[in-house]
This record gives sequence, structure tokens and C-alpha cells, in this order.
Amino acid sequence: MRALRLACALLCASSLALHAQDDEVPTASDRIANGNGAILRGLDRVAGTSEDLTLSRGGEARIGHLIVMLEECRYPVENPAGEAYAWIDIFDTRADEIIFSGWMIASSPALNALDHARYDLWVLRCTTS
Repeated sequence: MRALRLACALLCASSLALHAQDDEVPTASDRIANGNGAILRGLDRVAGTSEDLTLSRGGEARIGHLIVMLEECRYPVENPAGEAYAWIDIFDTRADEIIFSGWMIASSPALNALDHARYDLWVLRCTTS
């Protein structure tokens, strides 16, 4: 029985490998597109309010005493509404410093999150028009 399972597994793996060789590997430009901007959601935990921020590429918006700047937003061509990767810089006007600079991922907001006592901020999606 064990030999039969092993033979089946090897046959399936070789079949997949043959089909994979037939497929052309897409280039990075075929798989990822740049958006014109992004939509982010900000949460003020003290006031209990949320606000959606619409930013264009290179633009900025305020939430409380934070200035949010969008450098770039990328999304997979196959699923533009389901995933977004945005490069965000966040400047705290009270501390007079950048408190966040990096990629935020829509499907995994906790992966690289803003660490702030009052505000949460995450990417919802890229804008394409």
C-alpha cells in the first residue's frame, strides 16, 4: 500500500513538472501593476472614530497630528481589488519625526504595522483611475 502511494505521488509530481515546463513564466511587469494612489483607513482609538484617507501617489493626508504620505501602491494584475502593497511614510508633527516608513500590505496589516499609542492605520486598496 505504501509503495502504491509513493508511486502515485511520484507520477503526480512528474506530471505537474511537465505541465509547469509548458507554461511561460510571466515577467514581474506582467504580474504587478502600479496604482495611481491608495485608500487607507485610519482609526483614532481615543475618540473611537475611523476615517478613510484617499491619497494620490506622492500625495499626503492628515489624521490627527499625523501626516501620511504615499510613495507608491502596487497590486497584482489578476486581483486588483484583493491585494495592495503601499509604501507609506508617516510623520508625527508632535514628535517632529518620521515614525513609520515602509511597505504596508492590505491582506496582512499586522505584518508591518504602525506602532502608535493613539492611531492605527492600514491599507485597504490601490486606486487605478
